[in-house]
Amino acid sequence: MSDLDTRPHSHLQSQLARVAELLRRQHLVEDLAQRQHGEHQDLVDGLLHRQHLAELQREIDALHPADVAYLLEALPPEDRLAIWDLVKADRDGEILLEVSDAVRESLLADMDKPELLAAAGQLDGDELAELAEDLPDDVLHELMQRLNAEQRERFQSAMAWEDDQVGAIMDFDMVTIREDVTLETVLRYLRRLKELPHQTDKLFVVNTDNVLTGVLPIRWLLVNDPAKRVSQVMAADANTFHPEDDVAETAQAFERYDLVTAPVVDDAGRLIGRVTVDAMVDVIREESDAEVRERFGLREDEDIFASVWSSLKNRWAWLAINLVTAFIASRVIGVFEDSIHQLVALATLMPIVAGIGGNSGNQTITMIVRALALGQLGQASARRLLRKELGVALANGLIWGSVIGCVAWLLYDNVPLGLVMTAAMTLNLLLAALMGVLIPMTLLKFGRDPAMGSSVMITALTDSGGFFIFLGLATLFLV
Repeated sequence: MSDLDTRPHSHLQSQLARVAELLRRQHLVEDLAQRQHGEHQDLVDGLLHRQHLAELQREIDALHPADVAYLLEALPPEDRLAIWDLVKADRDGEILLEVSDAVRESLLADMDKPELLAAAGQLDGDELAELAEDLPDDVLHELMQRLNAEQRERFQSAMAWEDDQVGAIMDFDMVTIREDVTLETVLRYLRRLKELPHQTDKLFVVNTDNVLTGVLPIRWLLVNDPAKRVSQVMAADANTFHPEDDVAETAQAFERYDLVTAPVVDDAGRLIGRVTVDAMVDVIREESDAEVRERFGLREDEDIFASVWSSLKNRWAWLAINLVTAFIASRVIGVFEDSIHQLVALATLMPIVAGIGGNSGNQTITMIVRALALGQLGQASARRLLRKELGVALANGLIWGSVIGCVAWLLYDNVPLGLVMTAAMTLNLLLAALMGVLIPMTLLKFGRDPAMGSSVMITALTDSGGFFIFLGLATLFLV
């Protein structure tokens, strides 16, 4: 992966606006060329067209691959492909690694075999593994034939692990040294290298069997006496990971210990690779994006400019579930039609009870899902957390229920209605807190993502429950 991009978002927006304006001018010239004919007119249009293409080419060539990826994701399909055609072949591979999965599919679908080979042929074995699932079999086979033994081993190593394991994202570019040499020897060795691998903040110390014995931070190398041996300066208690470790947990460790790089070792302690902070940033971003999608029932990453059919396939499942829950809520209201006819105020007040319950439930479920993601919550502490959330819900219900109860009393000059409103809001907030804890914990118990459809489910339960509680109490005490 490329270096982390440090450009401010406003700068990226300016670049996007600039590219969009050049594309607009190009489309305008093309439209004029279709409407007008003539030798001189064709010449003028051709010159303008080439001028705009040259400007676009200069803009694209000056951009970091991550910035080009941003532009491609932000442009509609026709403009996206126009920009993609201007990207130089030796940069295609880097950019394909940066774009989202959905956009990558659209770009690869527009490329023929020679273009695919030229783009992917620029990548190392572990980088090629990231594109392997999206490449045609014949293209992947030919690319494998081009790899040398070391790169083929890297490719196979990366492909041997699941996407959520450290082995799938570990990097093989690292500097190793022996513990029995002096720091002066290490410095001379480093000076002979053309450059250090990206994100190199430490050197890995190994013995003759390639077993990791410690790490030597670069800053320690620079400030210590060059005559000292590595074994005298190195840190022997380095944070290490195994290729089968979960990437989300590894990302949490990187955040907790402020790591830039960390070694990856096998069961025998042999150094086999490293993980870097830029890979961890990608993991955190992808985890965050996935959690947001799961909460609202999106099954996979979706290109914002995807076709209607593609978007429909991605969204229909939870919308169908939501339709069923909405129908259930409507039937709950239907049961109390007579009560609503006798006291019309119920129809205007019941959305308040349901809405507040939904908001409260989403607050609770967000806290629980976050705690589960950070490993801060287990089955043992779930009961204590449930009691705490019920306490918060009870306090909020009594406070805000009393407020809205007073408002209902003043609006409709009906004290019992105000009391029912207070009781209904309190009970619905208690229901929201209960479901906000139970839904993610139950999903986790059955091996599912705790965030999966949580927002849809909590809203459905608090809507139906809120209507039933409020209208039921009103029927018992007011009608």
